[in-house]
Amino acid sequence: MDIEKRARRQSRRIIISEALMVITVIITVSILAFIVSGYWVNSDFKIERQGLLQIYSTPTGADIKIDDETLSWTQRTNTSKTLSAGKHTITLTKEGYDSWSRTINISEGLLYRLHYPRLFLQNRLEESVLSTSANFATVTPDRNTMLLANNTTSWQLVNLDSDQIKLATLDLSKTLPFTNHGNNDSVSLFTGVIDSAKWASDNEHLLLKIRKDTQTNWVLLNIKNPSISINLTQDYNADFSEIKILDQSASNLLVILDNNLHRIDIPARQISAILVPDISSFDFYHQRIVFAAKNPDFYTNSTNLANSSNDATNSSQNPYYIGSFRLGDNNIKKLKSTPTANQVVITKFYDDEYIGIIDEKSIELYLEKNFELKNTFPLSFKPESTIVTNAGESITMYSGEHIATLDLEAMEIFDWNTGTDKIGWLDGSIIYAVKNNILNIYDFNGLNHRILSNNVSSHFPATITSDKYLYYFRDGSLIREYLFEK
Repeated sequence: MDIEKRARRQSRRIIISEALMVITVIITVSILAFIVSGYWVNSDFKIERQGLLQIYSTPTGADIKIDDETLSWTQRTNTSKTLSAGKHTITLTKEGYDSWSRTINISEGLLYRLHYPRLFLQNRLEESVLSTSANFATVTPDRNTMLLANNTTSWQLVNLDSDQIKLATLDLSKTLPFTNHGNNDSVSLFTGVIDSAKWASDNEHLLLKIRKDTQTNWVLLNIKNPSISINLTQDYNADFSEIKILDQSASNLLVILDNNLHRIDIPARQISAILVPDISSFDFYHQRIVFAAKNPDFYTNSTNLANSSNDATNSSQNPYYIGSFRLGDNNIKKLKSTPTANQVVITKFYDDEYIGIIDEKSIELYLEKNFELKNTFPLSFKPESTIVTNAGESITMYSGEHIATLDLEAMEIFDWNTGTDKIGWLDGSIIYAVKNNILNIYDFNGLNHRILSNNVSSHFPATITSDKYLYYFRDGSLIREYLFEK
């Protein structure tokens, strides 16, 4: 009997012990799931849901202050931090560098990314690395190479990504328009003006819009092999009003010809039939094209609009419409009728694609997948140009010295003024403005204004390459500053 009683007692202990272990595991997992989901018990013993902040900086290792609390040395950038929902002021500092600060709004259960903050070394070493007679310069998207143009057909490539500056000469005598030999048969002169320069993402192809008086030529320049560069205007005998590079290697272009949208296949030397007639503006993301075009009555029954929505608005009141289609698919979706020829833009942020419709008063932001209006943001000016920047995280609109930036991370519009139209991008997230020869810089939203130099040529670009060097021009010289302690 004693043995049987002991066996029963041991069985009860084992069952109770295992039950307690199971309960403990369940409670532990539940607490962890609770924490991972952003829930926490605050100092008042109330349950609240937090958000997650990711903070990166260049250079790394900056000290982080959130509101009035400086994080421990183990939580320097790059790091993540859970924060209560609401507004928080983030300040980054690093010995020997300037500081950076921004107030952000954390949402419950959501991630907020600050990946762009840059701190600048305060006492930077400066040197002149190149003297040049160039009258135009442009920098590749990776910011490792600069093209210098002058009034001849021999232009220069400058390698920026090394201590030793390297030069290469491009012979463009067979490619550039508006050239002559002048008084010296051995020198071919270039007499045109470069209105714009747009790089393909392969850093090898450059689309130039070149003007002389009332004539305009578009040139697709191959900087690796200039002999196969193309004067698009002459080769296609066409007066293009706009051209955009469609793919990474500039093998395909989207063009507006006689107010109609076409596609050019560069290897096949073919221009497509009309993709969209009477177009006023367009943009694309991968193979998705979004556009604004005229909206005549006959489009309502057009076979190209077979899948369009039942928008019965009178076209005399709304003479334009916003549409979209995917390349290779002839079914155009009619998204919205409008009274004006709006600008359009498309971008992807996180997993969502967005369409922006811009007029002189506002930008409307829609989800591309179902054309659901997310928000309308006011503008104080009518933008003349628009670009998607910072890896799709912002839409930046310009008109002279006026800038409006729609920050998709914060879902907030920043409307600001640089005081000058001599502006550009220092890197993927910093805008520079040269006013009175002073190099001013701002975050893409106009915040964190700083001055980098007091003597800069305003008609040349400034850039940062490899997070090591700052380049700008001064009186015909290319100046380099070191962004690290040498």
